[in-house]
Amino acid sequence: MVSMSEKMVKGMDFSAFSKATDLKNRLWFTLFAIIVFRFGTYVPFPGIDPHVLNQFFTENQGGLIGMFNAFTGGALSRMSIFALNIMPYISASIIIQLAASVFPSLIALKKEGEVGFRKMQQYTRMLTIVITIFQAYFMALALERGNAVIMSNYRLFELSTVISLLGGTMFVVWLGEQMTARGVGNGTSILIMVGIVANIPMALMRILEDSHAGALSGVTVIGIAAMIFAVIYLVVVFETAQRRIVIQYPKHQMGGRVVQGVSSHLPLKINPTGVMPPIFASALLAIPVGVAQYFSKTGESDFWNKAALLLTPGQWVYVATFAVLIVFFTFFYTGVQSNPKETAENLKRQGGFVAGIRPGENTAKYLDYVITRLTLLAAIYLTFLCILPEFLIATFKVPFFLGGTTLLIVVSVILDTISQAQSHLLAYQYEGLIKKAKLRGRF
Repeated sequence: MVSMSEKMVKGMDFSAFSKATDLKNRLWFTLFAIIVFRFGTYVPFPGIDPHVLNQFFTENQGGLIGMFNAFTGGALSRMSIFALNIMPYISASIIIQLAASVFPSLIALKKEGEVGFRKMQQYTRMLTIVITIFQAYFMALALERGNAVIMSNYRLFELSTVISLLGGTMFVVWLGEQMTARGVGNGTSILIMVGIVANIPMALMRILEDSHAGALSGVTVIGIAAMIFAVIYLVVVFETAQRRIVIQYPKHQMGGRVVQGVSSHLPLKINPTGVMPPIFASALLAIPVGVAQYFSKTGESDFWNKAALLLTPGQWVYVATFAVLIVFFTFFYTGVQSNPKETAENLKRQGGFVAGIRPGENTAKYLDYVITRLTLLAAIYLTFLCILPEFLIATFKVPFFLGGTTLLIVVSVILDTISQAQSHLLAYQYEGLIKKAKLRGRF
């Protein structure tokens, strides 16, 4: 069954786009914010030797550092003021959401609606400041240890690094929030997508250079291209697929007439979490990996050296940990977003019921059963996409930018942005219909 909104979207007159002023302003604001963000990725903070820095990232472009450099759009390799990008904010969001499912005060705050949401956002920003300070300080220590600092006063360099990165990160957080409120799409996701897309041309050039040099055969390049299109198709199918549960509404009396029963459907997305589980898993996995790499020393018997080796991308410990975190955050994020008991109660109050299922508690159990199965399927799908880059990097030396994780983020964000643009256009057409109806009513 196709809903009325879907029929309107299919029959939508896109020629009205030129008249939809609000939508055009939102698109222009989003484009302007993207330009500002890309400009900031080229503004470096002082005291860095660019030659040493370039050599370091050339040697580590295939590991975890290369992955985060891709998320930042190259800002990390240039040590710009946006080097940490939105990652501290994502880490803070993970901690706050985990705490909101454990501590009673935060659980009660979540139920306060818009006021509670703003309070949670304030806590997330405050925690973002703390995380950014710690990450910026340890980044300064790592640069000093790698002989990439040209300033003689290390204390001054550490202070300037913390101030520069803290200011840059909080500006990116503010910019993402403004894009969400005044633009089209989720600002945080768009900023991550922009960073990835900015590195894709360089990745394609690297593959072509390797093919020309003989490092990659023509068959391998064709296979990689086919894999990319297959992954894009898979992402589009899963991100748009729905499990529709038929809802029946019995006939009832309204005024002096009897309204016949109707049927509708409750759409459940196969992957309601979108790109958040891989992003959360990457951000959380970076903590033990960064600690192990920082404290690792020479010598096979050293604990940190072994830990850093096992947590290197491509190693089974790293891959297994990454997969477990993706599965965990898929179920956790779905649990945060969905409430089968509340949905069942709303259906019961409206007089609706699932065919063959008694209203109330039985409906809640049935919805919970369906959501759990869909979440398991989404976890398998996300894990496969995110583990795929590890196989490609280890086997074919393919750049990380062309892996399943990045394609998932890019395609999902584009689909979400298009969906929101269609929603704004649909709202504009609704507004036009209402104005026409009022005009006809007056005459």
